[in-house]
Amino acid sequence: MNIYALSSGRGPSGIAIVRISGKETLKICQKLTKIKNIKSNEVNFCKFYNPKNNDVIDPESILLWFPGPNSYTGDDLAELQIHGSNAIISSILKVLSEQENCRLAEPGEFSKIAFQNDKIDLIKAESIRDLIHSETELQREQAVKIVQGNASKYYNDLREKLIKSLSYIEAKIDFAEEDLPEKILREVHKSIKDIYQDIKKILEDNKVGEKIRDGFKVSITGEVNAGKSSLLNLLSKREVAIVSEEEGTTRDVIETFLNIDGYPVILADTAGIREAKNDVEKKGISVALGKSKEADLNIIMIDNSSQIINNKIKNLINKDSIVLLNKSDIKENQSLKFDADTILVSVKNNKNINILIKKIKEKLSKKLISKNNTLITRERHRVKLKDCLKEIDKFLKKDQSKDIELAAEDLRMATRHLGSIVGKVDVEEILGSIFKDFCIGK
Repeated sequence: MNIYALSSGRGPSGIAIVRISGKETLKICQKLTKIKNIKSNEVNFCKFYNPKNNDVIDPESILLWFPGPNSYTGDDLAELQIHGSNAIISSILKVLSEQENCRLAEPGEFSKIAFQNDKIDLIKAESIRDLIHSETELQREQAVKIVQGNASKYYNDLREKLIKSLSYIEAKIDFAEEDLPEKILREVHKSIKDIYQDIKKILEDNKVGEKIRDGFKVSITGEVNAGKSSLLNLLSKREVAIVSEEEGTTRDVIETFLNIDGYPVILADTAGIREAKNDVEKKGISVALGKSKEADLNIIMIDNSSQIINNKIKNLINKDSIVLLNKSDIKENQSLKFDADTILVSVKNNKNINILIKKIKEKLSKKLISKNNTLITRERHRVKLKDCLKEIDKFLKKDQSKDIELAAEDLRMATRHLGSIVGKVDVEEILGSIFKDFCIGK
C-alpha cells in the first residue's frame, strides 16, 4: 500500500509539499507527470496532470524522487512541490486518492515507517515531533540536539554495556561445569554498579528537559484586585482573563502559553488571596495556593498602596520569587520592603514591565542548571529509567553465586526497560501513543 499526505501547511502559500511513499510511488509519479525517466535525488521540473482527462493541475512544479532505502522512510519516496493554492492542493490530493493502492497517510505514519525500517529510533522520532512543534528558541535548540543523536547514543551505549554483562552471567549458567574466572564476575558487578550510578545521575536532572519541552510553570499570585489578570493579558498581548473593578472576579486558574524572550512559559492567573467569604472563593484560594507550590517561579502581586499584607501571601515570598508592587501610577513611592526581588510597576501604564520580563528570564535561566549532558524530555523515558534502576538494584542485592538465574533475569528486565526508550525491543504497544500526536504528512 502506498501512502500520501500534504506535508506543508494549508494554502494559500508560495509552495506546498505533498509526500508519497510506497512500492508504486515511481509509477504514480510517472502517471501524474508523464515523465518516463524520472531522475532520482535531482530536481525534476515538470507539470502535474490529472491522468483521467489529461488536464493540467499545475503547469510549473518540481518533483523530487528518492528511491528506497535511501529516503526518509526507507521506502520509495517522492515530494511534489506545487503552487500552494487550496485549489491546486485539493486537486492533487484528489488525484492521488483515485490511484490504485494509494491512501491518505495517518498522523505520523511516514515517521512510523521510518522507525520500522530502522531509519530512526524512538527518541529521534519523538524529537522530530518536538522540533516541528517547537515554539521557542530553547525548545528548538533542545530538539535539534536530540535529533542529532546524542541521547540515542548515550542510551544505546548503556544498553550495550548491560548486554555485555548479561552475556557473561548467561555464560556462567550455560557452562556451569567450566570455571569462569572470578575476575570477570567481579568486573561484571563493577560494570553494573557503574551503570546504576550513571542512570541515577541522569534522573537527578531537576526535570530540565521536560520543563523546556512542556514550558516552565509561572504563577501570578497575590492580593485581590491587585492587577493579576491585567498582567496576564498584558504579557499575553490579548484578552485572556476577564478584568473587572469588582473584587474576586477570578475564581479559577486561567493558564496561557507564552514565549518570554525565548523561554517557554505556562503563565497562570490565580484567585486573589484573602479571607474567603464563601465556599467557592475558599476553594479558589486553595487552588491558587496549590498552583504557587507547583510553580517553577512565583510572581507575587501586591497593591503598592497596601498597608497590611495577608500572612498567606507573606509566606509565598522568598528569594526565588518576584514581588510586583503594582499601581505605581497611583502611588509612586515604594513603601513596602521584602526579602525578594521587588519591582515597582504599573500594569495600566506598562511601566517597568520590560524589567519584569528580564527578571523572569533571569530566574528561569537558573532552573536550566543540570549536571547531565543527556536530558530526559518525556515522562515515558523517566519511568523506564526508574524501572531499569529497580531491576539493577535487585541484581546488585543478590548473591550471584547462589541466585545466578534470578540475577540474570534482573539484568534481562533492566536491558528491556532501557531498550524500550530507543525502541530496541518489541514496542508495538507504545508506537501508537508516540506517533498519534504527529501531524499528517510526517
